[in-house]
Amino acid sequence: MTQAAIHIVDDDPDIRDGLAWLFDSRGYVVAAWDGGPVFLDAAKALLGQWGHAVVLLDVRMTPLSGLVTFERLKALGCPWPVLFLTGNGDVGMAVAAVKSGAWDFLEKPFQDNELVDRVEQALAAASALSDADLEVHRLKQALVSLSPREREVLAELIRGHYNKNIADHLGITPRTVEFHRAHIFEKMGVSSAVELAHKLGRLQSMSIHPLSKM
Repeated sequence: MTQAAIHIVDDDPDIRDGLAWLFDSRGYVVAAWDGGPVFLDAAKALLGQWGHAVVLLDVRMTPLSGLVTFERLKALGCPWPVLFLTGNGDVGMAVAAVKSGAWDFLEKPFQDNELVDRVEQALAAASALSDADLEVHRLKQALVSLSPREREVLAELIRGHYNKNIADHLGITPRTVEFHRAHIFEKMGVSSAVELAHKLGRLQSMSIHPLSKM
């Protein structure tokens, strides 16, 4: 599947083609799908290599509704923001979808510029989220690369201990502490203990604290 910035999922060919033309004319790479099953199959084929994209998803479709398609997309771990396109009678369902994690919904008929603005906002959010995910991944990899002694020194550093105290506690010289400290800072991409603490704070939402096994 070619990586697209906009995925349009709608079983109405007129709406699908119209939206594809709109975003193509604005310079976006577009993929149009005539229903949930084929779209989900294509998403599965990416194997987690999601890239940045937004999904425009019609609420009423067959054989899979937009809501079911959305739930199955979430189950794949796909991070793409989903913008539901709704008719007059579907607003309640769209609101429920937003509460369940959808990005937003837009009621038909809508202005082209309003739709494009919403999509651009969603793309910007997706990009920011992806950058944050990459930073978290880099920090995890940096932690894994630390030696057992470096992990011990790191645990002391983030508790605010000075080199001499760390040396006394670990039974090593202050010079050795400074050596390990320099290596830790280099691997973690920081220049101070305060910056190091801030970086590690980003990992606190993990189910297991990154320093819990030290």
